[in-house]
Amino acid sequence: MHWHKYEKIWLVFGILSLVVFLSIVGVTAFSHGHTPAGGMDTIDPEKVNETAPFDNPGVIQIDDNTYEVVIVSMAFGYKPNQIKVPVGKEIIFTLTSTDVVHSFTIDNTKVNMMAVPGRITHKSYTFTKLGKYLVLCNEYCGAGHHFMQTEIEVYEP
Repeated sequence: MHWHKYEKIWLVFGILSLVVFLSIVGVTAFSHGHTPAGGMDTIDPEKVNETAPFDNPGVIQIDDNTYEVVIVSMAFGYKPNQIKVPVGKEIIFTLTSTDVVHSFTIDNTKVNMMAVPGRITHKSYTFTKLGKYLVLCNEYCGAGHHFMQTEIEVYEP
């Protein structure tokens, strides 16, 4: 089979572009700590309210610089409905759902978590500014979806 000169040039250009693109995506992903999903924690969605730590959701201080916020998402709300965390401390959000798929998105941050029944999701974040942050559900979860929100207050310790 004979290939024309321009076909060879475009073929080489296409393959090199693909290699460069995949290399950039791979290096960027791993330099930012992105890894494939795996080792997900599971929970029985019918026993969320009986299973620790979801039996007592809220803010838990782990050590001087780390706090855990345990959240249960359910039809048209989050439990607890008020969250207060200190500024400049690492906050580990631990989230699950009791009924359908929800999301936990903190406005003006990089926190965007999925709450899937039977799965426990974790996300670490450090707030650098004081104030109140709106939390929304970005997954349509039923007729009252537009009411599903809460607020996180970041205070000076």
